Amino acid sequence: MNFYTVRDLRTHPREVWERLSETHEVIITNNGKPRALMIEIDDESLEDVLASVRQSMAMRAVNKLRIASVRSGRSEMTTEDINEEISKARKGKRKC
Repeated sequence: MNFYTVRDLRTHPREVWERLSETHEVIITNNGKPRALMIEIDDESLEDVLASVRQSMAMRAVNKLRIASVRSGRSEMTTEDINEEISKARKGKRKC
């Protein structure tokens, strides 16, 4: 993987763009932490790439929710438990 800082992108953009052309992906860091992924695309693939990235981000979000559910014990809730929580939430909204 090729890592470049935000400063590199600002001060040496040509180097970053050349590396992107060679490797098709570059990771941009800020304060030593990965913050962005640059991937090479062309006009024809823009919509497909965006759809793929958005799908991947949605899948990651769902996986995070699943992990949080297991850690908190909510994954073991029965349908009855879930319906009870929904009922409590609805009653709470009516009082507001």
